[in-house]
Amino acid sequence: MKAIQINAYGHNDQVKINFNAEQPKLNPGQVLIKVHAAGVNPVDWKVREGFLKDFKPAKFPLTLGMDFSGEIVELGEGVKDFKIGDEVFGQNNYLNGESGTFSEFMTASPKIFSHKPTKLSHVEAGGLAMVGVSAWQALVDTMHLSKNHKILIHGGSGGIGSCAIQIAKYLGATVATTVSGANQEFVKNLGADLIINYKTQDFTNLIHDYDFVLDTLGGEVYLKSFEVLKKGGLIISMLENPRQDLMKKYEVQALIEYTEPTAKRLLALAILADKGALQVPISKIFSLDQTKEALEYSEHGHPVGRVVVSMQKSNESK
Repeated sequence: MKAIQINAYGHNDQVKINFNAEQPKLNPGQVLIKVHAAGVNPVDWKVREGFLKDFKPAKFPLTLGMDFSGEIVELGEGVKDFKIGDEVFGQNNYLNGESGTFSEFMTASPKIFSHKPTKLSHVEAGGLAMVGVSAWQALVDTMHLSKNHKILIHGGSGGIGSCAIQIAKYLGATVATTVSGANQEFVKNLGADLIINYKTQDFTNLIHDYDFVLDTLGGEVYLKSFEVLKKGGLIISMLENPRQDLMKKYEVQALIEYTEPTAKRLLALAILADKGALQVPISKIFSLDQTKEALEYSEHGHPVGRVVVSMQKSNESK
């Protein structure tokens, strides 16, 4: 089996193709999946660099990749509601000992995957899980966003931001988002109501009394975001721990989100996609052999939309 692995922390030169990687063992309650596509997320190159080694030390060799879309080729003992040939998508966490998705085969538990949306290709579904669940968890499960709410979404052209805009509009909320000037048309097509060019405009001068902020950027943007919330409002950050001093000063709430993929959340995303209410914009597709380049592009290329490794592209490139 071919897999993309690292044997030590470091830069992209640590990323190697193992042509004889051991196929993951199928345990009871799991399925064996032939991977068709796997999304590239910032966490992949951050793990490679060793940014998370104190929090979640890796066991080497480590197969990278968390998002996936593929086809079930074998059922483990006790698996129900799925059959061989079913197309599924979801997320594995290789830091928890689950098999990485930058590989030809992987094992997974039905707890963290769902049937693939029929209206999405494997490439699109392969890039959906992490960003889609992050947005759904924040907007639906925590904020309980509705048509009476106003939300500011930072980084609207990114993976989480682009999903969040679409989910928020489906729920009927008023959506403001921050992007660069080059990406304004992109987020307009996703449904954003107010588009703020962060390079030339200060969002704190343009919006006030918002119910919610979804922060995907952190830093100064996070600190300034408290100013635009109404009393009792809520900011959810994907990066920053809550600032108690700012919560007290502005009389608002703040949370940090730790994304938790579940079959229920993934099914909700699949239903939304099949309704035509959720698209997965693709920035660039790489073959499995090009995963090193995909990680480089994810880290430094400022992609608009998702970066995906496609096994079909891998086959075509042979």
